[in-house]
Amino acid sequence: MTIEVIIIALLMFFLLVGIHEWGHFYFAKRVGILVREFAIGFGPKLLSVKRNETRYTFRLLPMGGYVRMAGEDPEIVQINPGQTIAVKIENEKVTHIYLDQLDQRTDVILGTVDSIDLEHKLNIKLDVDGELQDLAVHEKAMMETKGKETQIAPWNRQFGSKTIAQRALVIVAGPVMNFILAFFLFLGFIYMSGITVDNPTYWQVGKVTNDSPAEMGGLQSRDIIIEVNGQKIGVDDNEKLLTLISESADQPMNWIVSRDQSELQLQVTPKADETGSGRVGIALQLEKRNPDSIIEGITHASKTMWNITEQIFVSLKMLVTLQFSLDDLGGPIRITEMTGEAVSYGVDTLVLFVAMISLYLGIFNLLPFPALDGSRLMFFGIEAVRGKPVDPNRESMVHFIGFAVLMLLMIAVTYNDILRLFKG
Repeated sequence: MTIEVIIIALLMFFLLVGIHEWGHFYFAKRVGILVREFAIGFGPKLLSVKRNETRYTFRLLPMGGYVRMAGEDPEIVQINPGQTIAVKIENEKVTHIYLDQLDQRTDVILGTVDSIDLEHKLNIKLDVDGELQDLAVHEKAMMETKGKETQIAPWNRQFGSKTIAQRALVIVAGPVMNFILAFFLFLGFIYMSGITVDNPTYWQVGKVTNDSPAEMGGLQSRDIIIEVNGQKIGVDDNEKLLTLISESADQPMNWIVSRDQSELQLQVTPKADETGSGRVGIALQLEKRNPDSIIEGITHASKTMWNITEQIFVSLKMLVTLQFSLDDLGGPIRITEMTGEAVSYGVDTLVLFVAMISLYLGIFNLLPFPALDGSRLMFFGIEAVRGKPVDPNRESMVHFIGFAVLMLLMIAVTYNDILRLFKG
């Protein structure tokens, strides 16, 4: 596992998670929700920068990301009547509320809270030296305590204030962005790898593994295979070709291929695998052509996406029905290994791999499992039927348990990946 592969895997992670969270972020902003944090990863912060109302962070553990929206969790300290605070006023509105170190604040009004409403009326009634002052609060006022500033969130800026349709749009936007990304990547793959013709007349080299006997012998992707060891290779002779390679371990083979309308004679020596069979490190593919039009490209990309979607649902069904072992699952380490394999086969294979992962993430996140987007959509459905939301505390507990289960599963598969690496 090289540094190059690790960097590519990290970039893939940032792309897939970033586009997912950007979907949540963009539509949350569109419907007027205050987004407090846009995070890639979990755990301790590695990098953090604040722009306008939102803090953008990269965190240590590459296991996902999140968009933290106002009103989803307790986020500001409760201020109660009788509490002494300091406020700063600009243009006749409170712009800063200070809860501690009051004697160190300058250019502020110090007083005791008589009443306060930072969600609806946006005002503070403050007793200042026996005089009750009714102060208007700016909708973007900052509250500061223990050196940390938090912007207040009026009710109309909170996630819970929006209609069910608006909230559902914000949540579903994440998986939808993964689907959109996957489609364009599938489209790119179609244009890079081509389309299998209706009546193919020959086999050609599809992928050539790096540092393989095929690469050392001079074979290249899209070489048309004409003859191997004196035997013609036609469209029905793929089994013959595979047998010739398998039986020629460590023995030079004479290949005749067509490249750019010229015939080339190459010598390829298959390498014996653990069973003693010869392997040259290529993938075979039938005759291909480029799409005749963008419509044809879109059609084939859609078919490819649909076929892989069906395969993903088969895999998810096996997961739900527990028809798997721990070795069938993989975490970040396994994905990085698979990324390396995709890289070794070329850019088009890497594009296909990233498209498949993006599609999988979109589908997986729509499952009605606690902590996933699908579960939140399910709660919106329950709210629509009941006419009132589920108790937020109960819903939060369900999502917390689901998140804990997912993290435990991730730790287990990562541990298994590490063991597998040490065992070779």
